[in-house]
Amino acid sequence: MKISNNTKKFIYLISPNKIDNTKLFYKELEQILKLRKIYFFQLRLKNSQKEQVIQIGKKIKTLCKKYGTKFIINDNPYIAKKLNADGCHLGQKDMEFFKAKNIIKKKIIGITCHNSKILIKKFIKLNPSYIAIGAFFKSTTKSVKYRADINLLKYAKTITKIPIVAIGGINNKNYKKLLLNNANFLAISGYIWNNKKYKSYEAIKKFK
Repeated sequence: MKISNNTKKFIYLISPNKIDNTKLFYKELEQILKLRKIYFFQLRLKNSQKEQVIQIGKKIKTLCKKYGTKFIINDNPYIAKKLNADGCHLGQKDMEFFKAKNIIKKKIIGITCHNSKILIKKFIKLNPSYIAIGAFFKSTTKSVKYRADINLLKYAKTITKIPIVAIGGINNKNYKKLLLNNANFLAISGYIWNNKKYKSYEAIKKFK
């Protein structure tokens, strides 16, 4: 599925790695989605059981649909299909691209390309819905193994019109630089869920 390249919504919100209090999280997420600033929401629960991801995903899907946000499942096309999510995101160690595409058909499918020109050139030939590159900054969500810079973003924009998601340590102080260099979407997580100064919906408001 192709996604809009010209949307004014640029936030690609990724869930926390773990959701302990689901009732509280749903309430918190709805406060965020009500602001109508989120284009994508990705459910990323790396260490949770499949059944738990599905259970949580059902509620989140309803909220995303209510507020016009694309609901993406991380890693698992089978769960994306079961939930009838809007799409799936694949890392380099996840399922092979065309196998995943065969499962979710015409849904959104994005792929991580880290900081590699080789991966960018390889995967744009497969015509994904978007490619994700980074990390651009130090991340509070996970250790940064691959570090990208603005030159890589500029390079990617010269060779493809496929939307680009910038990832890694993005916050209210550094995000504008990425937008000014034509990143289509900004993947944000730690700044929202681990912010000691602002509540999650207040932190989202800092992106204008």
